[in-house]
Amino acid sequence: MRRLAPLFLLLVSGCSGLTNQGPSLQPRPIESRSNAEPEVVPVPIAPDPALDGKIAERVKAIDAAVEAFTEVERRAGTLANRAAKAPAGSDAWLDAQTAVSELGTARGTTEAAVADLEALAIAHAEGGAPAYPALDAALAKASAEAERENEVAARLSALLER
Repeated sequence: MRRLAPLFLLLVSGCSGLTNQGPSLQPRPIESRSNAEPEVVPVPIAPDPALDGKIAERVKAIDAAVEAFTEVERRAGTLANRAAKAPAGSDAWLDAQTAVSELGTARGTTEAAVADLEALAIAHAEGGAPAYPALDAALAKASAEAERENEVAARLSALLER
C-alpha cells in the first residue's frame, strides 16, 4: 500500500490542475462599491437683510390677519354653538350664518398674506438662491395657520347645516 501512495498522489495531482477556464470567485468591482448616499456638507447661508425685511413685513401682515380672524372666530363660534340648537331660519341661526360668512372674509385676508409670502419664496427660488431657512419657516407657519382657519370655518359651517 505504501508503494501505491506516490502513484495515487501523482494521479490526483494531475486531476487537480489549475486552469483559468471557470469564473473567478473573487468579488467583482461592482460588489465592493458603497451604495451609501454621499455626505452632504451644508453650505452656510449668508444673512440677507433685504430678504429678512421682506419676510418680516409679510409675517406682520399674516399676524394681523390671524388676529382679525381670531376675533371673528370667537364671535362666530359663540353664535354657531347657540344656533346649533335653534331652528333654521331663526334669528339666532341667521346671525350665526352672517358671522360664519365673515370668517370667509377674514380667511381671505390670511390667504392673501400667505400668497404674498409664497410669491416671495418663488421669487427667491427663481433666482437660483439656496433655500433660506427663515423664509421656509415663515411659510410653513403661515400655511399651517391658513389650514387651521379653513378647518375652523368648515367646523362652524357644519354646525349650521340642516
